[in-house]
Amino acid sequence: MGIIKVRNIRVYAYHGCLDEEGKIGSEYRVDLAVKTDLSKSAKTDNLADTVDYVHLNRIVKEEMSVRTKLLETVADRILTRIIDEIPIVKKATVEVSKVNPPIGGNVALVTIIMSKKK
Repeated sequence: MGIIKVRNIRVYAYHGCLDEEGKIGSEYRVDLAVKTDLSKSAKTDNLADTVDYVHLNRIVKEEMSVRTKLLETVADRILTRIIDEIPIVKKATVEVSKVNPPIGGNVALVTIIMSKKK
């Protein structure tokens, strides 16, 4: 088994419970880790035998573009698509961070972390 990580996917999106968040948006950071068997791709040197991180990035960008109130909701959609669309993934973990959240203080990030297994 092995782990493929895609870190610091930066997107501008419109998530949040406040009306203003839906209008002006905010910066987000997404980090992914997927657990899979990498032994075949290590031997074949063939992209078809591994998890294509371009596909992972596309899933993140597409799901982050759909407005939600909660980061948990968008994280769950990302995880569901990864598990459903990439058969060799055994487990996926996603971290979704809102940069400079509007919570009345000097806070760099708010992050939720969720995982899903097959």
